[in-house]
Amino acid sequence: MGCCCDEDEAEADILRHLTNSHFASSSPESPCPSSPSSFTVISPMNSHFSALACRDTLRIIFHKLPIPDLARASCVCRLWNSVASDREIVARAFLAPWNLKAVVGTPLSGSFWRDNGLGKFAISHRIGRGDTVASLAVKYSIQVMDIKRLNNMMSDHGIYSRERLLIPISNPEILINRTCYIELDVYAKREVAVLYPDDVPDRDRRTGYLSSRMSSDEGKKRVINSLKRSMQVDDETAQYYWFVSNGNPRAAFSEFSNDLQWERQVGLS
Repeated sequence: MGCCCDEDEAEADILRHLTNSHFASSSPESPCPSSPSSFTVISPMNSHFSALACRDTLRIIFHKLPIPDLARASCVCRLWNSVASDREIVARAFLAPWNLKAVVGTPLSGSFWRDNGLGKFAISHRIGRGDTVASLAVKYSIQVMDIKRLNNMMSDHGIYSRERLLIPISNPEILINRTCYIELDVYAKREVAVLYPDDVPDRDRRTGYLSSRMSSDEGKKRVINSLKRSMQVDDETAQYYWFVSNGNPRAAFSEFSNDLQWERQVGLS
């Protein structure tokens, strides 16, 4: 086992090698620095140290860097930017802090990888009968406003016009050894790393739903527009009553009338 003096000598040899390689290219008339404080800063732009321009070496180094340091490295020069932007390297750095197993998909924007905070992830919850924003907030131990903010919801009734909601993650342990899928959510209007139950996205069901409901969607819109005009309410309220009545316009209008009558009795309207 070597002593600390051996380690100091090794560091001195490396420093001597770097400085010699730099000053070897300088003019013979250039004076040699007399102290370490006058050494030129080593960088890919002013150094002949081959390791700083070797892709294989840079990959080994960058594999150990977190996201913020990769972002800084990508600003040094074109070569470093090329290596630091490699999909394998940035994906590993994206997963590492949360011990995720894998990330599936390629983001539309390269800036997606620059932030791997907890807010970048969400759970996909398929809307079921009886679901409300409040009940989902209790189920997932999250604030109601956090769900609304992520899904761009102005009203609680907006839940019934969607197939799913994205649920913010409050406990980072949920991410351990999980697979996330990079998706652009049309309601959230952003790219999100989504977690599915059992790590299996319900893509087949979603595709089948879109194909089978394409023709019936127009009929649904006409019914909701009719309810909207009859009730003199907004779209989300009309969709809510249409949903709770299982698509029966008469039952929807009756339910709305009962609620309106109750509000008048208690003095809310």
